[in-house]
Amino acid sequence: MRHLRITFLACLALAAPAARAQAPAAPATPVPPAAMPAMPAAATPQPGQVLASGTVPDEASKAAVLARLRDLYGADKVVDQIAVGQVALPANWNAYVQKLLTPDLKQIRRGQLTIDGSVVSVRGEVANEAQRQKIASDFATSLNPTYTVNNGLRVSAADQNILDKTLANRTIEFESGKTTLTPSGRAILDEMGAALQKLAGRKVDIIGHTDNQGLRASNQHLSQARAEAVKAYLSSKGIDGDLLSASGQGPDRPIASNDSTDGRARNRRIEFRMVQ
Repeated sequence: MRHLRITFLACLALAAPAARAQAPAAPATPVPPAAMPAMPAAATPQPGQVLASGTVPDEASKAAVLARLRDLYGADKVVDQIAVGQVALPANWNAYVQKLLTPDLKQIRRGQLTIDGSVVSVRGEVANEAQRQKIASDFATSLNPTYTVNNGLRVSAADQNILDKTLANRTIEFESGKTTLTPSGRAILDEMGAALQKLAGRKVDIIGHTDNQGLRASNQHLSQARAEAVKAYLSSKGIDGDLLSASGQGPDRPIASNDSTDGRARNRRIEFRMVQ
């Protein structure tokens, strides 16, 4: 039994689709060893590379898969280990594979897409639950009803952890009642900027919060203005402003009691959240 496997070992965005063309379950006559296709010498994929391996029934199928991968990831990123041999495919298999090899795969990290006859399985890490459901749903709607899609994607907390560990529960300070950052506030944001650089292409929401002292409308305005000030500062340090959004929650989401000075100080904060 032979198959096609495409593995994407891309550390930047994707790790792993595998496409597998399954041979008949019980061939009438075993294929002699001499007739089996010679597999290309094993390669060691490097970070960012896409490894395509296994077996397809003809050169046209192989060329179509490789062309699509090279179009998506760049010719220099694709490692060809595909062989041509005696395997059977469902009708229009090549066309369906083309529908599955889309830019959405770049949202998957450390994963694998397997196309095993009419069974499609995808696994790996995505940024949020909405992405997890959308990718599997798009797969299903692009295929005919005879195909089965197994969704093994999981939501990764790694990127959010980078932000949380960098901020480390510290308070980004502003001058009292103003949107002007203090020197210590700017120092923390310089660290946050370095963390955001590690999350290339990811969108982050900057959320401002206040305590409950004073008018709610004023606090809402202040929290929004401070979030905007943080966004502007990070943008001035080279972070793509299009990847940053700013919102203010005012006093509505406290993390401590507003009955104490310490609690109110903790509630006056800036939060960084990966966009879901």
